[in-house]
Amino acid sequence: MLHSSSCLCDPVDHTQRRAIMAPCSLPLLALACLSLWVTAQPTWGDQDIPSMFRQIMDTVAELKAKSDLTASVLAMRERMESMEKELQALKDIPKVAFAASLGGNGLQKAGDFNKKLVYREVLTNVGGAYNVETGEFTAPVRGVYYIRFTANAPTDVTLSSMLYKNGGKVILAAHESPSGEGSDTASNGATLLLEEGDSLQMMLWANTQVWDNANHHSTFSGFLLFPMTQQPETDLHPSSSP
Repeated sequence: MLHSSSCLCDPVDHTQRRAIMAPCSLPLLALACLSLWVTAQPTWGDQDIPSMFRQIMDTVAELKAKSDLTASVLAMRERMESMEKELQALKDIPKVAFAASLGGNGLQKAGDFNKKLVYREVLTNVGGAYNVETGEFTAPVRGVYYIRFTANAPTDVTLSSMLYKNGGKVILAAHESPSGEGSDTASNGATLLLEEGDSLQMMLWANTQVWDNANHHSTFSGFLLFPMTQQPETDLHPSSSP
């Protein structure tokens, strides 16, 4: 009976021992696995992390290079667009220049009234703003123009040459009284702000004369310096400081 009792107790003892050991084995197994992972980690890191890091840095450098190139291309495109606009603006500026002389007309005289001067020998008429039939120059655009004229006449007569604007206002004048033998030459010129459609006409004052021949002593000329957009009157003619 004792032996039989002893045999019955063995299974209970083994089961109890397995039940007691099971809770202790799991932490040990986890600890062992952790130990193996920690032991292997430096080797994995030494071999792969630097390689991956280098790849990442190479990719970053490549992306930065592409970004810099894109920025350079965009900046170049902006500069090219700006240059194209400037070139187009230059192309849009009208070309205006003229020069004409009385030519071989000889001596022209004015009686008791002012007389229009028509400079029929055209030397230059870029833009066609000078009318050879009427002697008028008409501003094609609003802008600043340089206008100049010369006049010649014998010294025994009174010489004159007057620039009128829009048929009325005297802008510039050249005048010489008789002074003896030979001939006199007078000239005048200025930069003028003209509105589109403004007309300039040379005139002889009453009882004066002007003379010319093939050598072009008496001339009327001008050209556009630059166009101007509309501005307030105060900007065009600023008052002087006190």
